[in-house]
Amino acid sequence: MTSPTFTIRQTTSSDWRELRTIRLEMIQDTPTAYAETLDDALLVDEAGWRLRGERGTAAHGTQITAISTSGHWVGSMGGYVPDPETGALLVGVYVAPQWRGRQVGLTDALLTHIEDWARTEGSTLTLHVHEDNLRARRYYERQGFVATGHSVPYNLDPTKNELEMLKRLGD
Repeated sequence: MTSPTFTIRQTTSSDWRELRTIRLEMIQDTPTAYAETLDDALLVDEAGWRLRGERGTAAHGTQITAISTSGHWVGSMGGYVPDPETGALLVGVYVAPQWRGRQVGLTDALLTHIEDWARTEGSTLTLHVHEDNLRARRYYERQGFVATGHSVPYNLDPTKNELEMLKRLGD
């Protein structure tokens, strides 16, 4: 087995430029996967991107990134706890197209980091996925997430829904 060609770490405020670049890339790649339009993301100033970078070490939250050996940001995931009843939520999932696939293992590695963090916050990890994002839904199902039967209107197009999925986390 070969060693990974990427590292994973939490973001900081000093990562704001790279965070902005990958966020714009992810929105362009799959616009319906995020609760933000490209136009809105382009309006965020440096201070706003620095605040987003600080999510990496936030209380009851995290933001991680995968960085290739050449220094490019190739993936990102985040999580936060909006309230104790809801528990940990998985958000902002992205892996660059050339880094996707089971053989690469990047998505699994990012998710493992988020699940480890989520265990410190409770026994479940919840996510919302756009009803039309079949690729993501299939991935989450393979990882043990199950549809709860709940949905919420997608904020950028209320005629569409985001489906709630949940995974129970073992020890």
